Amino acid sequence: MANKAEQPAPAEPMEEKKTVEAITQLGQVQTAGPGESNIFTMTIIGQIEGHIVLPPQNKATKYEHLIPQLVAAEQNNKIEGILVILNTVGGDVEAGLAIAEMIATLSKPTVTLVLGGGHSIGVPIAVSADCSIIAETATMTIHPIRLNGLVIGVPQTFEYLDKMQERVIRFVTKHSAVTEEKFKELMFTTGELTRDIGTTVIGADAVKFGLIDRIGGIGEAIAELNRRIEERKKQGGGLLQ
Repeated sequence: MANKAEQPAPAEPMEEKKTVEAITQLGQVQTAGPGESNIFTMTIIGQIEGHIVLPPQNKATKYEHLIPQLVAAEQNNKIEGILVILNTVGGDVEAGLAIAEMIATLSKPTVTLVLGGGHSIGVPIAVSADCSIIAETATMTIHPIRLNGLVIGVPQTFEYLDKMQERVIRFVTKHSAVTEEKFKELMFTTGELTRDIGTTVIGADAVKFGLIDRIGGIGEAIAELNRRIEERKKQGGGLLQ
């Protein structure tokens, strides 16, 4: 009597495995590869990790994870719009500016949504999209750039910080409706933040000052992104056939 062929144990579905890996490594359900949605959603949560690895107990978003995702989303013809959701305390200045520049130079419609907080270097990222939206209870902290750790060559360091600060100011004022005078006023306010210089603005104030376009939530963000996608299609800049 012939033996029946042994049935192999059911393997974990490849798609499910990829989803779990994406959640673990990147903090998101869908990567920039082919999917059912025409919108790519990127989350920037906790501290923005740059050239220095943060301690394992820190909730962090690694910029080396975000940049390839943005490149993939830009190249993927099935992705028609990018939604960036922020709830960040800030982090590495150069890494944050690199992410902001990437978002600002995407050819596809982009919308940023600030939930909870978009502090420090999160401010340039929040204003980098075609449209920026902030939750009514979300906050944004604006303060001068500072360094942590040992500083060698104090005059040179201050000159470097001043130039980097100007880069941040130029970027924010170029990509939002806030004036340079108002942004610097918010940045150098004394007495509002305990033991520090700067200002914390809540949702409505961020809109009033011209930092953010309007108040809203996830529904408004997706509706605005879909509206911009439809406009792009009508202008002949939709999906490639």
